[in-house]
Amino acid sequence: MDAVTRGAAAGHPGVQSTPQPQAAATAGTYATLPPPAPLDMPVHPLSQLPPGGHAGTPVTQWSGIVARRCLVLGGALALTGWATYEMNLVFNAISVSIAGIIMLVLFVVLFLWIALAFTSALAGFGSLMAKGGLGLGIHRDGPLPTLRTRTALLMPTYNEDPGRVMAGLRAICDSLVATGQAAAFDLFILSDTTDPDVWVAEEEAYMALRRAAGGGVRIYYRRRAQNIDRKAGNVAEWVRRFGAAYEQMITLDADSVMAGDTIVRLTAAMEGNPGVGLIQSLPVIVNGTTLFARMQQFAGRVYGPLIAHGIAWWHGSEGNYWGHNAVIRTRAFAEQAALPHLPGRKPFGGAIMSHDFVEAALMRRGGWAIHMVPALMGSYEESPPSLTDIAIRDRRWCQGNLQHAKVLSARGLHWISRLHMLMGIGSYVTSPLWLVFLLAGILVSLQNRFSRPEYFGDTKILYPHWPHVDPVQARFMFLCTMGILLAPKMLAYVALLFDGRLRRGCGGAVRAALSMVVETVLGGLVAPVAMLIQTMGVISILMGRDSGWNAQRRDDGGVPVMQNARLYAGYTAFGVVLGIAAWSVSLSLFLWMLPVLLGLVLAIPLAILTGNRAAGQELRRMGLLLIPEETSPPDVLARAVRNLRDMAGHPIADALATLRSHPALLALHCAMLPPPRHRGDPIDANLLVGLVKLQEAPDLQAARAVLSPREKAAVLGNAEGLRLLEALPTTG
Repeated sequence: MDAVTRGAAAGHPGVQSTPQPQAAATAGTYATLPPPAPLDMPVHPLSQLPPGGHAGTPVTQWSGIVARRCLVLGGALALTGWATYEMNLVFNAISVSIAGIIMLVLFVVLFLWIALAFTSALAGFGSLMAKGGLGLGIHRDGPLPTLRTRTALLMPTYNEDPGRVMAGLRAICDSLVATGQAAAFDLFILSDTTDPDVWVAEEEAYMALRRAAGGGVRIYYRRRAQNIDRKAGNVAEWVRRFGAAYEQMITLDADSVMAGDTIVRLTAAMEGNPGVGLIQSLPVIVNGTTLFARMQQFAGRVYGPLIAHGIAWWHGSEGNYWGHNAVIRTRAFAEQAALPHLPGRKPFGGAIMSHDFVEAALMRRGGWAIHMVPALMGSYEESPPSLTDIAIRDRRWCQGNLQHAKVLSARGLHWISRLHMLMGIGSYVTSPLWLVFLLAGILVSLQNRFSRPEYFGDTKILYPHWPHVDPVQARFMFLCTMGILLAPKMLAYVALLFDGRLRRGCGGAVRAALSMVVETVLGGLVAPVAMLIQTMGVISILMGRDSGWNAQRRDDGGVPVMQNARLYAGYTAFGVVLGIAAWSVSLSLFLWMLPVLLGLVLAIPLAILTGNRAAGQELRRMGLLLIPEETSPPDVLARAVRNLRDMAGHPIADALATLRSHPALLALHCAMLPPPRHRGDPIDANLLVGLVKLQEAPDLQAARAVLSPREKAAVLGNAEGLRLLEALPTTG
C-alpha cells in the first residue's frame, strides 16, 4: 500500500504521516515526481568569463557565414547611407539648420531599423526559394530517427487555466505515443501557481491527464510554494533537482502544442550534434478566433517563415531563444545559463524578466551553438485575443528587453548575441523615436507657418536664406521608405505562390492577396496606437514602474465596450490634437499624416472591432485570413481542440470544497505537500492567520468566506491546515 492509500485509509488522507513529494500518487503507478537527480547549475557573474568561454567557432556553423553577414548588415548600412543622402536633400539642401539635423539623425536611426529588416527578408526569400532552413541533419519527412537518450518536456505554468494547459499536453502525449518513442520522454508540469483554486484545479486536471495518457508518457507534477525568479527560476529549480537524469529538455509555454514527430526530429538532431546547446523551432500561431488574433496568425504564418529563414540564414550558430518550443541540452544549460540578479532596483534591477535572450547568449558564450530550424513544421502557439491583451504582455516584454541594457557589457558575449539584445531594445525604443520624429516634423512645420523667417540674419550677405523643404524630394523619400517597409510582405506573397500547400491553405492566390490587404490596412491603422502604447511603456519603465508578472488571458472573451472607451479615449484625443496641428499648417501635411491620424482617432472602434470574435469568424466564412493549420488541421492540433472542447463547461471551483468532496484528489494533494517547517525557518504570517481562522470557523462556508487567497494557499500547503479543513462541518 503506498503513502497516499495509507493516508486515505487512516481517515485523514495523507495528513497524519505527511508524505514526502516523491511519495507514490496511486497504488501500482509511478510517483508524482521521479527520484532526485541533482545537477549543479552555478551562477556566473556577468563581468567574469565562465569556464568554457571563448570556445571558438562551433562545427555546426553555416559555411560562408561571414559573407552572409556582410551581405545583410552591409546591405542595410549601404541602403541607410543612400537614404541619409537623399533625406538630407529634403531638410538641408539650401542651408543646414538645427531642426533639420535633428530630423535627419532620427531618420537615420529609424531607417536603419527597417533597412535591416528588408535585407534580412531578402536573405529569407532566397532561403525559402532554395528550400533551406534546416541543417543539423534534420529532415522534414521520411522515417523518424531512433532516439538513444531521455528527454524531459517541461511545462511551466503560472495561474493558467488548467483545462487549456492539459488539453495541449494530452495532444502532445498522444502524438508522441503515435511515434512509437514515447518511452524516451517524461513530462513535467512545473507549477508556480499562487491562486489556491487554480492550484487544486491543476492537481485535478493532472490526475485526469495521467489517466488519459495511460502510461504512454510518464507525467509528473510539482508546485513551488514560492515562485522565486518566475519562469527562469522555475526551470532552474527543475534542472538543479532532476536535470542529471535527462540529456535534453524541451521547454513549452501554456499555449504550446508540438507534434510528436517534430519533437523526435529535434531531439535526434541534438543527439547527433554534441556541440549544439539549443535548437529553436518556429512556432506557428494558431486557434485564433477574434479578428485581432486571426490577423496575428495570418501574418505569422505568411510573413513569419520569410523573417525566420532570413535570421536563421545569417545568425548561424549564434541564434536566439524565444523561451519555448525549443530543445535544450540540459548540461549546457546548467553549465552556462544560470541567471544572476541585475544590480539596482526594479524595473531595471533584480531578476531578469526576458530570460530567453540572455540564456541563449550565455550558452553561446560558453561555446555552445544556438540554432534555429524554421523549415521544420509542427510547432504551434497562440496569440492574445485583443489589442488590450497584447499591450499588457508587451509592457512586460518591454521591461525585460530594456533590462538587457545591463547585460550588453557582459564579458565574453558573442557580438551577434549583443546584437540580439540591441535589436530587442530597439524594437521598443523605436516607438518613442517614431513619435518624436512625427512631432518634430509638425513643430518644424508650425514654426515655418507662424514664425516670421529671418532671410538675412545678422551678417551682410548677397542672397537671403530662403526656408526650404523640397516637397518633391520628400514625396520621393516617403514612397521609397514605404516600399522598403512593405517589400517583405510582397516577397512573402511571391514565396506563397510557389508553395502549393500554403497557397491552398490560405484560400488560393486571390484570397491570400485580399487577406494581405485586410491585414495591412487594419495593421496600419492599429500601428499608431501600438506606437503610443509602447512609448508609454518605455516612459513608465524609465520612471521606475515595475510591470509585475500576471497570467495572460488566452480565451476569446471580448473586452467590454466601456472599458475599451476608457482605455483608448486618450489615444483618440491625442489624434484629434495632432490632426488640428497638421491642418493648421497645410492641407498637404494633414493628408500626409492621415493614416496615423485615422488610427489614433479611431482607436476605440478599432479596439472593439479587432477584439471581436464575430468579426473574426465572419472573415473566416468569407475565406479571408485563412491559414493551412485551420483549413486542414494537423492531427496534434485537431486533438488539442477536441480535448479543450471536452473540458469546456468545467469552471474552476473553490479549492476547499473541491478537496472535501474528492477524497482521491485530497490524497494526491497531501502526497505532494512540501516538507514541514523546521525550527529557525522563516515564519509564514499568512499560514498562522489562516490556521487561526480555520480553528475559529464554525463550518466550511464560514472558512471560505474569511480566508484571503494567500491565507487559503498557505493552509492548503500545510498538514495541520488540511486536518482542520477536514474537521470542519459542511454547514453550521
